[in-house]
Amino acid sequence: MSERRVAGAGVELAVRDVGDPDRPTIILIHGYPDTSTTWDDVVQRLEPHYRVVTYDVRGAGKSSAPRGPNGYSLERLVDDLAAVADAVDPERPVHIVGHDWGAIQAWEAVTTSRMNGRVASFTSFGGASLDHGGFWLRSRAKPRPRSIAQLVRQIAGSWYMTALEIPGVPLVGWFLAGRRLGHDRRTVVNGANLYRQNMRARLLAPRDRRTSVPVQLIVPTRDPFVSTALFDGVECWAPNLWHRRVRAGHWVQRSHPDLISRWIGEFVDHIEGAPASRSLGRARTGTKREPFEGRLVVITGAGSGIGRATALAFAERGADVVLADINPAAAERTSALARLLGANAHPFEVDVSDGQAMERFAKAVETEHGVPDVVVNNAGIGIAGPFLDHGVEDWARILDVNLWGVIHGSRLFAQQMVDRGEGGHIVNVASAAAFFPSRTLPAYSTSKAAVLMLSECLRAELAGKGIGVSAICPGLINTSITHSSRFVGFEPAEQEKRRRAAIRMYNLRNFTPDRVATEIVRAVRQNVAVVPVAPEAKALRFISRLSPRATRLLARVDAAPR
Repeated sequence: MSERRVAGAGVELAVRDVGDPDRPTIILIHGYPDTSTTWDDVVQRLEPHYRVVTYDVRGAGKSSAPRGPNGYSLERLVDDLAAVADAVDPERPVHIVGHDWGAIQAWEAVTTSRMNGRVASFTSFGGASLDHGGFWLRSRAKPRPRSIAQLVRQIAGSWYMTALEIPGVPLVGWFLAGRRLGHDRRTVVNGANLYRQNMRARLLAPRDRRTSVPVQLIVPTRDPFVSTALFDGVECWAPNLWHRRVRAGHWVQRSHPDLISRWIGEFVDHIEGAPASRSLGRARTGTKREPFEGRLVVITGAGSGIGRATALAFAERGADVVLADINPAAAERTSALARLLGANAHPFEVDVSDGQAMERFAKAVETEHGVPDVVVNNAGIGIAGPFLDHGVEDWARILDVNLWGVIHGSRLFAQQMVDRGEGGHIVNVASAAAFFPSRTLPAYSTSKAAVLMLSECLRAELAGKGIGVSAICPGLINTSITHSSRFVGFEPAEQEKRRRAAIRMYNLRNFTPDRVATEIVRAVRQNVAVVPVAPEAKALRFISRLSPRATRLLARVDAAPR
């Protein structure tokens, strides 16, 4: 690491420079009341691949301060950024990343002529252009409930701006809270001039400021200071835009350094000529896209029935699909159909009941195709007959597939989603039998009830990670499960008779798998918790909630087809 002093506009800036000087240069600009040390975790992750430059803005950290508040204007801040860029990489355009006030001054840099040709890309989070913010405030000052609510939300989050303009308040704030949080007193007091010199003038008299520089906008959805609504319409000012969202607070570079570093790297690499990563590709705005374009969907039991229909539904909507089934020929057939729809489809042979096989499968998916955005745990089998005729092997087999298969898929892929930090969605296919007992389906109903409860538990746990979980509860769906289900407690001839009767009943009902697939897609898009599919499923769920006693009485009926 090298440290130097760079002459800015009337100040000296403390600059740190790490990494290979032959690699693309990334300049990280901090906000208020931070210093350049706020980037340490990000610098550590970017340094092996890029030249990374940080500096303390004027008046902060080890940089000198101008003599008066006029020295904190946005024009002077842009001059400082230009001086740093010229000092560290005078021959090539640099990539800039700004947080909070660092983002504000970077927006100023890319929307004026001062740095024309010097900026290759700009990644922004935690701050917006003051001019864009001024136009946004005007657009929300209309007598519409939604506009007023958004305006109130932003004003409430920006209460500190007015306070910082009052003499003495920054020092009192540092004394009461800033020193305990590790902020430097000089930095806190000097930085208040950023607000005094720029905020009111720009917000009340905004100018039309646009840029052709590629912009990656990262929006922390839990930022208490900058609302997500503030970035509505930003593509009008920056048409060459990539838009990402993360469930995080204001200082996302500290709370999610792996994610922020990866996103910065993906963007820089793409601007430097590399193909867009899957997640970056879907962040691109300004072009019409299919709803799941660029997303990766993993489906188990994809060789037939609901699994195949779901695979084709996601493929039709632009997704890449990974299709797992215990029957490799069936998985390949579904893949071929998905490719006819223009999707990238990848078949896998896997037995979901085998924990080690599922671990290998999950690792292969991550290594070869990346972390999935949606996982549909669909594989299942059926067993019918009286409880006392179910042997231990029967229980083991159905729980291994119907329950443990879901546990394996949820556990392995949820961990990948959490580690990636970009959210996702898990769909577990249960059954209407999950909430409606039956004397003829004790093992099947138990396995599906467990899947439903598991899904509810996962939904509660993973919500804070931005991962949705849905339980799909189909009724009588015409799939091949009727051909493979076992009827225990009966002679082979009687089993075959009952199987043919079940097939005949399901054929007459003829509620097709593609209708379940449509509901699965809807559940993912709308993050629905529990989805009964087909009229009988909805009716059974209603009865089970309205009158549990009625469900217990109906459970005594032998509903098995004969």
